[in-house]
Amino acid sequence: MKFYLISDNVDTLVGMRLVGIEGKVVHEKKEVLIELEKTLQDESICIVLMTTKLVELCPEVISELKLKQPRPLIVEIPDRHGSEDIGKAIDRYVSEAIGVKL
Repeated sequence: MKFYLISDNVDTLVGMRLVGIEGKVVHEKKEVLIELEKTLQDESICIVLMTTKLVELCPEVISELKLKQPRPLIVEIPDRHGSEDIGKAIDRYVSEAIGVKL
């Protein structure tokens, strides 16, 4: 089981590499989608960490993958520029999944 990071900044990638997590720095929606497709093809990657800014670039794709794909687990992580409260993001995800506003 491997982790993989898709980040919008080098600092997050460097920090994750210190604990053995490889990844890629991307900035555009197209790049995010390409990296997600690569992770879906790699059977060894079970958890994908994504910074909040990148999740906000393509929320509909991320939500669809979280709800329909058994693997990989996509986890949103705040970065140093995170402006949204991570609790709100989790509430939004749960609300979309079960159809009930929390």
